[in-house]
Amino acid sequence: KLANMIMGLGVGGDATTTAGTDIAMKRQAAMKDDCGFTIEVGNLQDVDAALEEWALVMQHTESYERFIRHAVDEVLKARNLRKEQKKEESRRIRELQEAKTRDAGDMAASPRKERRTPRDKTNDGHDDDNADDETMEILPPHTQLNEVAAEIGGNYSSLERVLLLAGMQRAFIHANFPDESTFSPVAIAHATHSDVGSRALQTNLVEECLYAARRSTLRAFATGHTGTASAAANVCVDVLGRVLLEVLARRAELGASLLRPGEGLLAGQSGLGHAALSFAKSTAGKGFRGVQGAAARAGAGGKVLGEINDETEEQMRMRTSIGVARAAANFNDLEVVAEYTKRLEGNFLKEIDAGYPRGHDTEQLRMCIKGLGGVVESFSNASERAIERLVSTMLPRVRQIVNEAVGNEGGSAIPAASFMGSPVLSGATSTVSSTRLDYDLDDRAFELAQLSEGYVGRMCSSLDELIEPLGAHFLPKLSDALLIGILGGVSTRLEAAIRKSKFTPLGAISLDSDVRYLMNFAKDRLDSPELKSNVTLCKACLPLARLNQISLLLNVDDLEDVLDLISVSKRKGNWDLKLDDAKTLLSLRVDFEGSKVNDLLQMDDE
Repeated sequence: KLANMIMGLGVGGDATTTAGTDIAMKRQAAMKDDCGFTIEVGNLQDVDAALEEWALVMQHTESYERFIRHAVDEVLKARNLRKEQKKEESRRIRELQEAKTRDAGDMAASPRKERRTPRDKTNDGHDDDNADDETMEILPPHTQLNEVAAEIGGNYSSLERVLLLAGMQRAFIHANFPDESTFSPVAIAHATHSDVGSRALQTNLVEECLYAARRSTLRAFATGHTGTASAAANVCVDVLGRVLLEVLARRAELGASLLRPGEGLLAGQSGLGHAALSFAKSTAGKGFRGVQGAAARAGAGGKVLGEINDETEEQMRMRTSIGVARAAANFNDLEVVAEYTKRLEGNFLKEIDAGYPRGHDTEQLRMCIKGLGGVVESFSNASERAIERLVSTMLPRVRQIVNEAVGNEGGSAIPAASFMGSPVLSGATSTVSSTRLDYDLDDRAFELAQLSEGYVGRMCSSLDELIEPLGAHFLPKLSDALLIGILGGVSTRLEAAIRKSKFTPLGAISLDSDVRYLMNFAKDRLDSPELKSNVTLCKACLPLARLNQISLLLNVDDLEDVLDLISVSKRKGNWDLKLDDAKTLLSLRVDFEGSKVNDLLQMDDE
């Protein structure tokens, strides 16, 4: 119920209820007294105006201090120049006196006395000047004005943090009571080579929070005071990397719960779940008209249609698709905020280069801003964890699909006479039996396998029905990660089923064909060009890589070729099977003797 409310999916009730008015009233109630901040610091508009004045005062103070120090630097430069001029004049006088002494021929009579006396007199006067210059300090490095500015900057930074948190809290409440304006198409550029991500949405939560952080930090930068700017930068890094990250991660968890097949917006084994029915009946579903998309392929039975009353099946599917888009927006937000934060870091660094002089304090400020790089990484990691959580919620349905396809316990019976599950006429009648994965094929069974779709085709078709409603609403990167995760679950389940079957040489060839079919199915639906080759696909999905290795191992013509296959594959870095696994799998070949397999693989697993 909480997830439905936060996503704006409705919690049931009559479709004629004024949900828009209720949402507005709840939002206003939640934002009463500026989300509670008025009690702590007063009216936020007054605080914001006061901070503008404080920033202006600090800016003038910093400008005055910089001007004074610049003037002092100019005085010191003039003093040093005058000192160098005096030294140069003394050197020239000394050289003239030495030249006169040599011309008069008095060098032999009193060389030391006549040569030292003028030099000593000249140096004595200059040494006194130098001593006065060194003891005279025009402006100390740290003045009382600096202390006052630092105190004001500390109070300013504290209030700026409160104002930033209040702005983000308003954004959180607005997102928790969504309406049509809460969702919009994803703003970040994403190259796509298919329909993936074409209808991806994001919430305005990210933009509102990043705007508040940018405005707060840039206002602190405008003061020109490096201490205040560094404090504001640290607040920005802390609030984005801790508060906003936690909120977005939590919303992604709620989105995953809404996409649980059979219980949420995606169809399970028995059709749509309660969340889909609730959203289809709610006014929230009717009000969101900005999203166009293909209807979810989940079938709706007579019971479902009866609950929708006057709604047609197509309308229900459209509204369910809208619900999926809204739930997916919370996953997209994590990718959007990572990109926005990266841009924000670059923007801040440019502001520092343009407005602050080079120095130790400025370098410290740059290091504070570079802390946003760690925040970007945190958002990316949270996005990966969110997709992993979504994959884990979908895996039970994925396992059901695989079980139904291969004929394991818990799967439904499918009419078939061959191992591939296609109805085959035997004489004048057709035989109907429960299909099971079987690679113990003779010539006739292998020929039938080539003519029928097979269990892999049916399995992939069911997977398509599950994941197709998601592809257009996720960013391409997330869609690919989701598909890779589901493919890993499928491969793991298939490996367990394969280990229960016996293999003839023709059955091994059929397995190779099925594995290639599965890999082509994945490559056709992945958006990234980097995942379009078998090598990169196997590196991205290790369970699928194991399945491919099993296929290669079982397709050796002779046991003598096994060692060459393993050694060559290990040198290429694409072999993960242990020797015990290899022994077990090779023992599945009906034409390989178990004793010969054991004798051949008596070696260390290096």
